Amino acid sequence: MAKVAFTAARVTGFKCPPSKTQAFLWDSTAPGLGLRSTPAGAPTYVFQGRYHEKTIRLTIGSPNAWSIPEAQAKARELQRLIDEGRDPRAVKAEKKAKDKANREEEKLDSVTVSDVWKVYLEERRPFWSEIHYRSHLEKADLGGRLSKRRGMTNKLTKPGPLARLMPLRLKNLDSATIESWATKEGKDRPSSARLAWRLLSVFLNWCSEQPQYADAIPQRNPAKTKKAREALGKEGVKNDVLTREQLSTWFSAVRGIQNPVISTALQIMLLTGARPGEVMDLQWDDVNTQWKGLTIRDKVEGERIIPLTPYVAHLMTTLPRRNQWVFSSTRTLSQDEANTHRRARKAKLRGTVAPASDVLITSTSGRITKPNTPHTRACKVAGIDDLTLHGLRRSFSSLTEWLEIPTGVVAQIQGHKPSATAEKHYKRRPLDLLRLHHERIEAWILEQAKVPFFAETTPNKLRAVA
Repeated sequence: MAKVAFTAARVTGFKCPPSKTQAFLWDSTAPGLGLRSTPAGAPTYVFQGRYHEKTIRLTIGSPNAWSIPEAQAKARELQRLIDEGRDPRAVKAEKKAKDKANREEEKLDSVTVSDVWKVYLEERRPFWSEIHYRSHLEKADLGGRLSKRRGMTNKLTKPGPLARLMPLRLKNLDSATIESWATKEGKDRPSSARLAWRLLSVFLNWCSEQPQYADAIPQRNPAKTKKAREALGKEGVKNDVLTREQLSTWFSAVRGIQNPVISTALQIMLLTGARPGEVMDLQWDDVNTQWKGLTIRDKVEGERIIPLTPYVAHLMTTLPRRNQWVFSSTRTLSQDEANTHRRARKAKLRGTVAPASDVLITSTSGRITKPNTPHTRACKVAGIDDLTLHGLRRSFSSLTEWLEIPTGVVAQIQGHKPSATAEKHYKRRPLDLLRLHHERIEAWILEQAKVPFFAETTPNKLRAVA
């Protein structure tokens, strides 16, 4: 192969003949340095040498980017590698892999917990119930927005327990950091912090399984330490339940709540044993009057269907259908001095103009979310202390003991995880069998509460007794 000394003119003037697919011009100064040209493309510096008795060829680059001395120096470097018994192709691949690893490491250095948390929620959302998904959002919420809760619209929302961890870099989320977080949150809000800690632990397990994040997570989950568990404390056993003797006064007080939607919601919480959030999430499409069933959006199994019992069905017939929500929220304010002042203050906080006349105010979500305050007031009237909304769910379970209802029936109605293999895999009771037991429970509770109600024998015709 003929060689010439590379000059700028020879390099720029080198062309591939139209009759050939490629042509080469070899340098006489640097061993293995050549110039490759094709009919369709611009010339390119290449290196050609012998490695283990085989010809190898590597691309160096364009003459526009490499000067002749630079290309010659690169060719000598590649030849030196061959002389040392190293494959230039392997060396190039190693460098490329190392550069990629460095870029990934730099990227990982800057990624925050919040960045990965969003990816995690997006990937896992199809496998979660809507309630479970919202729980993740709430625990990581940064807060600082004007509250939408009735009576608190002039206050800012509080950050969730995980909010302090979100701005941190993922690689800095070590055991010491989580233990410090657990100590602080465990003092301020232990119950919420314990749930947040469990969500965080599962999140870190997921991170360790993802190739792009695994290097940022130690081999052992940094959330699962003895110190973190001790800082959060053990979850106490809650005993807030209604006794049989308290049913009459509780129903009387709750039925006396001025807002009929809230009154109905609280009664249905007790009579279904459903979680408060499950009841407030009910939509009219979930109410099947034909087959007398309620579809409950379940945080465990996604959804479950429970009986639509007579009194619950009657309560629902009294509710207005303002939107898709069973427990919709809307109210009219009178134009008195107190309301005028309150609306002016809220408008100022929002940067808007206060209305000049009576207006219809509807909650942003269109539904009631947390009727805690009306329930607390009703319990005070009834002389019942420390009964929470979730305590109504516990009350349902406890009261069924009076009727010796099978445990599996109660668990299926309430959406508890099956406690035995037979319950989990084999015993799923049909709706009509659940109804047999559930209507007994409802009738007995109403009897003990002295609520005068009976169902007509004609299907789907219910009558309340004043």
